[in-house]
This record gives sequence, structure tokens and C-alpha cells, in this order.
Amino acid sequence: MAFNYQTDFPNILWICTDQQRYDTIGALGNPHVSTPNIDRLVQQGVAFTHAYCQSPICTPSRTSFLTGMYPSTVHVNGNGNAFFPETPPLVTRILSEAGYHCGLIGKLHLASAYGRIEPRINDGYSYWQYSHAPRDDWKEGHDYADWVRSKGYILGELTRNIEGVPAELHQTTWCAEKTIEFIRQECDGPWLASVNIYDPHPPFNPPQVYREMFNPAKMPGSLFRKTDLQQQKKLEAVDFQSKCQSPEELDIRNPIQPQSPLPESRTERASLGKRDAKTLQAAYYAMIKLIDDQLGRIMEVLEETGQRQHTVVIFTSDHGEMLGDHGLIQKGCRFYEGLVRVPLIFSCPGYFEQGLKSEALVELLDKAPTLLELAGLEVPERMQGRSLLPILRGQADPNPQRQFVRCEYYDALDQPDGTFSTMYRNQRHKLVVYHGHQHGELYDLQEDPHEFDNLWDQPENQSLKLDLLKHSYDASMLAMDRGPQRIGPM
Repeated sequence: MAFNYQTDFPNILWICTDQQRYDTIGALGNPHVSTPNIDRLVQQGVAFTHAYCQSPICTPSRTSFLTGMYPSTVHVNGNGNAFFPETPPLVTRILSEAGYHCGLIGKLHLASAYGRIEPRINDGYSYWQYSHAPRDDWKEGHDYADWVRSKGYILGELTRNIEGVPAELHQTTWCAEKTIEFIRQECDGPWLASVNIYDPHPPFNPPQVYREMFNPAKMPGSLFRKTDLQQQKKLEAVDFQSKCQSPEELDIRNPIQPQSPLPESRTERASLGKRDAKTLQAAYYAMIKLIDDQLGRIMEVLEETGQRQHTVVIFTSDHGEMLGDHGLIQKGCRFYEGLVRVPLIFSCPGYFEQGLKSEALVELLDKAPTLLELAGLEVPERMQGRSLLPILRGQADPNPQRQFVRCEYYDALDQPDGTFSTMYRNQRHKLVVYHGHQHGELYDLQEDPHEFDNLWDQPENQSLKLDLLKHSYDASMLAMDRGPQRIGPM
């Protein structure tokens, strides 16, 4: 039976990787990666090439795109929180109450998952397969670890292997297995699968067979100049997970999960134990290759079951990864493009435009209102995101959308400084204010797309800085939670 988009509503396959940069897809200009299945989504859909997260840290970013609101508005500003508020409702709960069968596969991370399974709220998921991270330090409730045990292995032992967890037992593979199980289920109405893969998150440990596909010597290397050492020295008091170092020797310590021990053999050490940016870049691309392969398996099942033509596929990530750019690794209070700009692809042949690459400035919180409009639902006034459906359907100019995007970091990590900072980025300039610190950043992205030349202190740019500071302040004030609804004059 033909699918009628005027009366019926599509399935939604929402794939969100963890810590994947915007510049990691072959069809969007990276010749060093291998992403044929993601490339096919680009060819068969709409790719937003300037999509920005609302925080460079997991929990506040996920809060924003699951509620359609800025993290500070929801009062969920950092990782490690005791709980997630019951209001506002997640977009998955709204869709569930409207008749969607919703499933969660992998990570949720709306509250702390440190040493425990994070507490659930009324999230709308009736299918639940949970794996916050590929660790085995929860006594119960870690579905991925249980799956590994069912295969005759112990996840904690596998993760200590310098060659990585084998591909057939990897968390990425498990996510694909459970997604396939979910989409094969029969249900009366449309479904939404929220698939949250842990990779390409540190500690950069892909399966050895995938690592061997990428030669570090052929990697392009990170964006770095010696002046970065001086620039980051000024920002030492600002929260971040690593110290600035040259690309030849990066600080790859993980504050939560210790790195695997370095191998003893000189040959193994040469291939696996290096800490330079190119070696990490090769491992990062290897993790993305495994993601792409498993995406291919999921898409084959959509085709096989006859669901592809009425399934909207979304591919995105919660935030990026520095990967050696400017001498940094991992994440924290910085707003460089590699950390705050992410992939965002929508694909549904016959329903959306195909092969469209939109340069519009969009925010990840735009996803929630887009999903509601897809389901024929009214977008609540509280949502600060804007539906992307007019661009997806070819009914609007694919480029302007927003005049600016913004990103927040409000004491988001368990670090001693407790930094507060905001980013304001318009079509040409990016302004970063480290509140309570004298230093800030200002870049002309047209002349300096890789953000090497900080204009903050240059006398000739003070008028520009002041103008951007006003716009940034206005945007922050207009985004804040104004409290209870006013119902009377007094």
C-alpha cells in the first residue's frame, strides 16, 4: 500500500553518535574517511553543513535537542547531575503520547551515569536497550554488557585489550543489532528509534581490524600553529579535559576511563601506542568506519522490510571533538568549529529534497520542532528551536534560516574553576566570552576559517567586538527562563 504523507506519518530513525565532528564525512569533503553509507544519506537527502550544538558537553547538548530548548532554559547545564527534571517533556514523550512507538538504543545521558544506571523519567520509550558507555562497572541494568556476557565474554576484560573490543562484540555493533530487532517488530502505528552510539568518543580504541584500515602517515593532521600554545596558555584557568600540547605528543588522559596500557613490543608500540594527532585521527576515522558499516546493515533491513520509503533517517552527533586542533583533545569550555559544529543529515526519498547541501546556520534544538511537525503535531511556544521542514521539503530558501547560533557552557564539568562561557556566531564572525575572565575570542570566519587569528585585543576591532557583545548579551537574555506564566496584573 502506498504511503500518503498527507494523512500518514513517517517512521523516524534517529541516529546520534557521540563526539563526532562535522568534517568526518566523505560526501561532505573529507577524502581520508570511508563513509559510503552516510554518503548515500547525503545523496538521498538534505545535509546541513553548518549545524551547531548548544553545548560542547553531552548532557546539556542532549537536553537541548530532546526538548527544543537551550540547556540554561531547562536548567540542565552540565554532566553529572543527580536527576533530570520532569518538565519540560522530551520530544519522544510527546510523540509517544501521539501514537508513536518509541525505542531507545544505547546512550541517553540526561542525568549522571557515573557508577550507576541513570534514573529514568517519563521519556516515552517503550522499548529500552541501555548502554551509557562500553564499560562493565554497573551491577545490573547495562543491556550491552549483558549481551556481551550472553556471547561468553566479559566486557571489562575485552576493554583492557590493546587491540580494542572485537567488531562483532563492539557497542556500535550491539546498537545496530538492537535497532534491527526494533524495526522488525510489528506495531500498529509509526515508530521512532533513537539510536545513540558511544563512538567515536575517546579513548580512541577501535577494533584492530578497523584500525588497520587507516594509516596514520596518510592522515591530514590537526589544525595547529605554534601560536596556539600561547593562546591556550591564556585560557589555562578555563575548564577543559586536556592540556594544550603540540600535535606530536597530546594529552590523551581520560578523567573518567583510564587508557589501555601501552604495549610492550616495539612494533606494537609504534602502531598502537603513539599519542600524536595523526595516530588518534586514524583511530577516530576507524571508529567512524565501523559506525558507517553498521548503518549500512540497518539501512538494508529498512529496504528489506519495505520501510525505507516512509522512514525519515536522521544522522547527527551531540557535539564534536578537538582531535588535536589548537593543541587540544576531547572537550570542555572551548567553541572551535571542530567541537561545536556537527553532522546533521535528513533523508527520506520522495518526501525530502535529495542531494541538497544547506549552508543555513541551524541549531540542534531545531530537531525537536522538526520532528513534531513531521508527526503533524503543534510546536509548543516554549520550544526555542525552529522547524527545518520547509527547507527539507524544498519550500524555503535552504540557506538563511537563522541570523546567528549560540552555544553555552555553564559549569558543565567536574573541574575546579567552574567556568561560565557563551558563544555567539553569525554568518561571518564568532565571539566567545569567558564570563569572569579577562580573555575572550573573536574570529573572522570568512578570512580565518580555522580560527588562528584572535581579534579580541586588536584595537582596530574593538567596535566590532562591542557590537557582537551587545548581540550576544541580547541573545542570552532572550533565551533565559522567565519563570511562571503571568496570569494577572499583580
